[in-house]
Amino acid sequence: MTATKICGLTRPDDVAFAAMRGATYLGMVFWPGSKRAVDRARAKVLAGCARAARGDVKLVGVFVDAPVAEVAATAAAVGLDVVQLHGDEPVGDGAALAAAGLEVWKAIGVASAADLERLAAWPAAAHVLDAATAARGGSGQTIDWALAAQAVAAGHRIVLAGGLTPRNVATAIAAVKPFAVDVASGVERAPGDKDPQQVFEFLDAAQRQISYLRR
Repeated sequence: MTATKICGLTRPDDVAFAAMRGATYLGMVFWPGSKRAVDRARAKVLAGCARAARGDVKLVGVFVDAPVAEVAATAAAVGLDVVQLHGDEPVGDGAALAAAGLEVWKAIGVASAADLERLAAWPAAAHVLDAATAARGGSGQTIDWALAAQAVAAGHRIVLAGGLTPRNVATAIAAVKPFAVDVASGVERAPGDKDPQQVFEFLDAAQRQISYLRR
């Protein structure tokens, strides 16, 4: 069954709403270069709101080229379930974090079929396929879903990101059948400011398609 992730959350109300509407994962960005960045103190507040809204929701922290010790310390302080490495981190960083008991996802920018070769070279619990941009996600650019489907067919656990919206997420799930779908800018009024109606429509469309495919 395909999971859902609302990423780039910065506001308590948005976190609570996404959790109550059934999002599997809630993502917070710890990269200072992002328009959606939060610091550790803010993230603790958001995590508390998430857990209060729904105890089984999972929290994902997005990092870009941060030292392993910093990632691990933030994960412990905030109570992250997953760390998503979205930079040019060496494979050893992922291994070190996994050895510390953390679930590690690795983001791969996809522009061509050649980029899929990086999946086997970078072991992770899941791979986030996103548009290859300097923004490191949240660009609103869609990747080639046929390439993502190839990765799924090859046995990789894929989180499909890049340009997903309430209007195309059902089609994306049907075409790729990923482990999860991931949205940030596609449900926003402004960076970090989620539109509740769009969040509702995204999750509703995804959940309807997931239920249909399970029949």
